[in-house]
Amino acid sequence: MTGHRSPRRVVSLVPSLTEAVAASAPELLVGVTDWCSHPAGLDVPRIGGTKNPDVGRIAALAPELVIANEEENRPQDLAALRAAGLTVLVTEVRTLDQAWRELARVLVTGCGLPRPGWLDAAEAAWRDLPAPEAIGVSPARTELRAWGRTAVVPIWRRPWMMLGRDTFAGDVLARLGVRNLYADHAERYPRIPLDELNAGAADLVVLPDEPYRFSARDGPEAFPGLPAALVSGRSLTWYGPSLAAAPAVLAQALAGAR
Repeated sequence: MTGHRSPRRVVSLVPSLTEAVAASAPELLVGVTDWCSHPAGLDVPRIGGTKNPDVGRIAALAPELVIANEEENRPQDLAALRAAGLTVLVTEVRTLDQAWRELARVLVTGCGLPRPGWLDAAEAAWRDLPAPEAIGVSPARTELRAWGRTAVVPIWRRPWMMLGRDTFAGDVLARLGVRNLYADHAERYPRIPLDELNAGAADLVVLPDEPYRFSARDGPEAFPGLPAALVSGRSLTWYGPSLAAAPAVLAQALAGAR
């Protein structure tokens, strides 16, 4: 894809992938988005948002590789980058298993890096989760009480938008024993009226702090009949080094739902 020489100049259009590259070889990054917040203190030129990157500025940085995602970045922007003569690697991440493969494709195949230890640690953290049938045998294990819950998972309000089918975050929650009520919806991010959400069969609402910043004062009040779990969006939706700690972080938040 990038010839016989590994790229030495990389632009990342995805916060998760920015962190993944930075955790392994930060010197490769010559441009990242305004939303690339990890690692903290990353001193790299900013090239706009994930949905509105400055194509001219990116081209001027002369990257040998641009890494992107089919959901986070717009097809027209990726086409414009290719038209400018740039090599663009586009990932698709809708499950944890896809995340492992795509992270290796970006880091090892795309960037020519050794497979990082944190990727093995992240895979192990999820692989070592107890099987669903093992849950409930020990009431003292409060971190596992999320198993068997059915949740609604808003990602936006005004209007209310939910996790639907075929999403990375939905697969993450399923691995922790939380069934997304709209996992079989025809749309990936359906708009659902609030009264329908509250009248459904859910016994939990999961409120991440991104892309909409739900908080204790903004979100739970809309679901007066449901326990609310406020969760880290980075743990729920990012595919990168944060995945190593995500099972424990999310399980603790889910166990604290009230």
